[in-house]
Amino acid sequence: MNNKDFYSITIRDITQEATINRATFYAHFADKYELLETVLSFAFEEYVLKMVDTQAPLMEETVKQLVISLCNYHDSSNQCIKKYASVAPIFEENIKTQLERLIFQIITRDSDSRERQPLEYVSTMLSWSIYGLTYRWNLEGRQESPSDLAERMVPFIMNGAGLLN
Repeated sequence: MNNKDFYSITIRDITQEATINRATFYAHFADKYELLETVLSFAFEEYVLKMVDTQAPLMEETVKQLVISLCNYHDSSNQCIKKYASVAPIFEENIKTQLERLIFQIITRDSDSRERQPLEYVSTMLSWSIYGLTYRWNLEGRQESPSDLAERMVPFIMNGAGLLN
């Protein structure tokens, strides 16, 4: 994807680059989209799960770690993918889903609440907020460091934007 737009990549391109035959490819993946999902999941693990203390409670520091790690994820993806914007919707769905699961896991780990739905909604709100913030940071040219962005914006996320008084 560094040399060619994702949508113009064929299974033949993939198998030639990987020096495998089509049967081997299809033994592992249904299509190139499933391969991309696998690659994105691996990247999420590398850039987010290894950078965030997933055993810590969901506090401001944890959310800052999530923001910084997602900024790094976006930055790395820009460097590796020729036309990042063309696959951004696939990235978005994948990242938000994985981030939502991670946040839900963190907030329910120590919770004795039987009410799952409110915690699922909170997980969705936080994951989409964090993703949206880091996506916009990336889109606007990464004008500040990930840690400066996290320091400046996470208090708003944790305080429900702090706009209602």
